[in-house]
Amino acid sequence: MTHHEQLESLFGEHGFSDLRWIDPTEIAVAEWVRMKCAYGCSSYGRKAACPPNLPSVADCRQFFHEYAVAAVFHFARRVDETEDRLPWTREVNRGLMQLERDVFLSGHFKAFLLLMAPCSLCDTCVPARAECKHPKLARPTPEGMAVDVFTTVRKLGYPIEVLSDYAQTMNRYAFLLVE
Repeated sequence: MTHHEQLESLFGEHGFSDLRWIDPTEIAVAEWVRMKCAYGCSSYGRKAACPPNLPSVADCRQFFHEYAVAAVFHFARRVDETEDRLPWTREVNRGLMQLERDVFLSGHFKAFLLLMAPCSLCDTCVPARAECKHPKLARPTPEGMAVDVFTTVRKLGYPIEVLSDYAQTMNRYAFLLVE
């Protein structure tokens, strides 16, 4: 069994089978993504795992260059009510956090997860990383790390579009950097 097959088996045990492998140096990192965080995201400055509590865009780019492989997980979901989004993303994020831990325990000491949606471990998040109640579990999103998710996942052949209506199917993505 190859290295990727072993990891994919572990991913499948957690229910995560829709994935593609990518060389992390191929992950598109862009300043405009961070600007969209600062001027367009309600989590900016309000969550311990969101900007400005994250490294600079240049440091994010360098971070990805320290890895040889990453898995990009795809999650598609349509919800009937907007309030159904948070419970779904919270459940998926918790499963992803457990997956990261299991990948780490299987010998992949560099395993690091980028969540598909902002960390929602707590009902109320603190704005300062030093005050985070779950600093070992809280993780940033790809967008928080300046990842141009649209460009990156389109290179992999995945669907992604700007949604104009909450009734449309969401395509969300999480990144697991392995080694």
